[in-house]
Amino acid sequence: MKALGKILGLFLLGLLLIVVALLFALTHLFDPNDYKDEIRQIAHDKANLDLQLKGDIGWSLFPWLGLELTDATLASADTPDKPFADLRMIGLSVRVMPLLRKEVQMSDIRVDGLSLSLQRDAKGHGNWEGVGRPAKANADTPQPGEQPAVADAPSTEQPSKPASQPLKLDIDSLTLSNSRVDYDDAQKGQQFTVENIELKTGAIREGASIPVKFSAFFGTNQPLLRARSEVEGALRFDRALKRYQFEDLKLTGEASGEPLKGKTVNFSAQGQLLLDQAANIAEWNGLKLSANQLRALGELKVRELDKDAKLAGGISIAALDLRDFLDGLGVELPAMRDANSLKQFELVSRLNGSSKGLMLENLDLKLDGSSYTGSLGVADFAKQALRADLKGDKLDLDRYLPPKSKDSAGAARQAEVKESIADAGSNGTTPLPNAPTQQAWSDEQILPVDRLRSLDLQLALSLGQLIYDKQTFTDVNLKTNSRSGLITLEEARGKLQGGNFISSGSIDVRQIEPIISLESRLNRIPIEPFLKKQEQPAPLRGLLDLDAKFNTRGNSQKAWVEALNGNASFLINDGVLVNANLEQQLCRGIATLNRKTLNNPPTGKDTPFRELKGSLSVRDGVARNPDLRAQVPGLAVSGEGDLDLRVLGLDYKVGITIEGDQREMPDPACQVNERYVGIEWPLRCRGPLEMGAKACRLDQDGMGKIAARLAGNKLTEKLEEKLGDKVSPELKDALKGLFNR
Repeated sequence: MKALGKILGLFLLGLLLIVVALLFALTHLFDPNDYKDEIRQIAHDKANLDLQLKGDIGWSLFPWLGLELTDATLASADTPDKPFADLRMIGLSVRVMPLLRKEVQMSDIRVDGLSLSLQRDAKGHGNWEGVGRPAKANADTPQPGEQPAVADAPSTEQPSKPASQPLKLDIDSLTLSNSRVDYDDAQKGQQFTVENIELKTGAIREGASIPVKFSAFFGTNQPLLRARSEVEGALRFDRALKRYQFEDLKLTGEASGEPLKGKTVNFSAQGQLLLDQAANIAEWNGLKLSANQLRALGELKVRELDKDAKLAGGISIAALDLRDFLDGLGVELPAMRDANSLKQFELVSRLNGSSKGLMLENLDLKLDGSSYTGSLGVADFAKQALRADLKGDKLDLDRYLPPKSKDSAGAARQAEVKESIADAGSNGTTPLPNAPTQQAWSDEQILPVDRLRSLDLQLALSLGQLIYDKQTFTDVNLKTNSRSGLITLEEARGKLQGGNFISSGSIDVRQIEPIISLESRLNRIPIEPFLKKQEQPAPLRGLLDLDAKFNTRGNSQKAWVEALNGNASFLINDGVLVNANLEQQLCRGIATLNRKTLNNPPTGKDTPFRELKGSLSVRDGVARNPDLRAQVPGLAVSGEGDLDLRVLGLDYKVGITIEGDQREMPDPACQVNERYVGIEWPLRCRGPLEMGAKACRLDQDGMGKIAARLAGNKLTEKLEEKLGDKVSPELKDALKGLFNR
């Protein structure tokens, strides 16, 4: 636009030279058409312009000095074969006497068929360059009738002249029609066109309101875009005060092209514009904006125009369907689980910014039934420094996440688990499945590493309610920041169904392979929601206490699990093993040892327990648990084993000390006599983790040892009966140890 303003100024300068030349001709009372060559020479020498006057020059002398020029072209004298301006007709007239008082009183100025063709070649040279300075070729050549310049004449200091006063303008109207401007930059491959330019003004007088109406079509090739625009309003200016106003602005138009993906946007703007160069401020008051469905009100104020300009103001966007609005702009939203998300949007905010960044402060945002307050924006455009400090009442994150898809590995694993559970049966008599080997995790890249390395983020988020993975978290607070490839989770805390959690961690992408660390503490968090799968109940219920610290590396689920290392301690209170009656299986084992048949076996579906605790040591994706302890009514449980997170499989040895059938009418086959007191009954749990307690069976090898031990105890008792007091206590203990091995 600066180049366009310069060209228009140079064009008017050329017209002024023409006027001066015509005055010269008029003083000799000759037809100015007879002096076209002289006019061309003056334009060449004084302004380095190549002026072609193909049409006639019409003129009048008094009281109006009138001029009408047709069919003219302008080019730089350096490139006369590349004209940058073509004019069909210009007509103007100036009252003679006011010129003597430095006042310009003009009738209508009419410009028709003006065409500016500005071209910059591959070397960056423009076809308009060189215009406006005297021609170098004729600098030392005296013109006919002129005296040669005296070289090396002694200079004499001239007295300073008083500053000239600006001309006082008084023009009846200005009309510009059927005009266009073309700009072609071969160096950048850019093209810009303004065509069908129509400009009409009322009387142009300083300090007075000047009606203005302008319309044109705009086009660019990078990106390919076309737009039509109309502007109406009243212009007022005061050059002495350097104050310019555009009152009652009305801008309307429409645009379409590649950025809009073939869609058309209808836009409009209204308001009062002010530019005060003396105070270095600019304002847009009474701002009204619209673009398709969007309706907005606001005000903008820019101060310190002579420095790094500061922006302040406010904006209010009325409620709209944001999804339809973005679709009308050609924005393709990613697939979301809820197709009705982003349907409700409303915003009110104060604006605060500069050339470096823009912030929305005192923000009041409503989105899909949720409300948010705080601040949001970009602190530094160059660094893409994002800043957000928001407080909201609720956020249903599930609505905006990508739809869930079942990959082939996941489907295969589900089939394997269902088959294992089906094989396990409901009575616990079938053999245990082998440990799973199916890959449970995806190796698809997850983190946008390149984007995270350049991310500059400071985020503070407070939510009264957060829904994620169908779980409702309350009093959620999140603080995180990212800079130079290090993303730090300072705090993530909240509540879930009476429990609470707090976590911290980091993601380091400054090296080739991302490094992730996480530290978390959970207190009485329900464990069932995190174990429950679609169409499959959770194998375990209870309230979890967890203190964990883990680290890993990589950029996929598979890599993260395989490189997982750390330690954790856990405690599950008020728990239930779902769809697993351990008492039934143990009664069956006791009945076997009693050599009796169960007539009234326990029929409960689940196994409750008061407490389950232990510790985990995770190395390369395998969690070792050496100290499992549980308190089950009528049972004391201990165990040790491995949890292979890589394939979500378990392999545990569990020992259970039982009290037997504690019902009012116990089954005789399941009664615990004194021979079974203190005996730890062995279970083996092996298979996919989703099987839960169904993956546990009586350990047959262990049962054999128990049977042998009981047989030895019985033999010892018979020996004691026969020997009586004839055997020393030391020998009795030795016999017991022999049979209990």
